[in-house]
Amino acid sequence: MVWQFSWLLLAATVQAASLSLQSPRFTISTPDATQLRSDTLSLTKKPEPLTLGPTDTLKLTFQITESDEGKGVQPHQTFLRFYDKASGEEGIQPVRVTPGGKAKFELNMARPPASIPPTTHNPLEVSLILGSFVHAPAQYDLFDLYLPASHTPAEHPDEASFHVLPAIKHTFRPEQKSPPQFVSAIFAATVLSPWLVLIGLVRFLHQIDPQLTDFVIKVE
Repeated sequence: MVWQFSWLLLAATVQAASLSLQSPRFTISTPDATQLRSDTLSLTKKPEPLTLGPTDTLKLTFQITESDEGKGVQPHQTFLRFYDKASGEEGIQPVRVTPGGKAKFELNMARPPASIPPTTHNPLEVSLILGSFVHAPAQYDLFDLYLPASHTPAEHPDEASFHVLPAIKHTFRPEQKSPPQFVSAIFAATVLSPWLVLIGLVRFLHQIDPQLTDFVIKVE
C-alpha cells in the first residue's frame, strides 16, 4: 500500500512539474557589430515584427527553468520553429541548451541554415518548443520575423523529366485503297494480252499446217 502511494505521489509530482522560459532576449546586429535592435521578449505579447537584412545577424538568448523551483534545467528537446502561415512551409532548428538551462541561438543571414523554409514577403512565425520526459511539454510564441526573399533555385538538368508531358498522338497512314476497276481491267488486259496473242497464233498456224505447229512446239 505504501509503495502504491509513493508511485501516485511521484506521478502527481511529475505531472505538476513544468518548464518555464526566463529572460528571453533578442539582438539584431550588422556585420560590423552595430546593434540595430535589442529588446527583452514578453511571453504574453509579441513585439513588433523583427526584420533582418541580407547580412544581418539575429541573436536569441534565454534560460529554461522549472516553474516550481526556478532551477535551470536541460530539456531533452529544444527547437525553434519557423512557420510561414501563408504557404504552410515550416522549418525546425534544434537549439543547444546547457545543463543549467541556458541557451543561445544565432541566425546569420549571410549563411542561413537549411532549416529555414523558403521565404517571400510574408513573415515567419517563430516559436520555441520544449520537450522533456519528466516535464510537461511547452511552446512559446516569440515573434514574427521578416527575412529577405529566397532566391529561385537553379533548375536541375533532369527537372523537365519530372513534369507532366503532353499526350503522345500517333498518326497512322490511311488504309490502302484498291485502284478503280477500270485501271484494274487495263492492267489485267496488259498482262494477259501476250498470252492471248500467242494462243491466237498457235491456233492460226495449226489451221494452216498441223506439222508446222508441231515443229514450233518442238522448237520451243
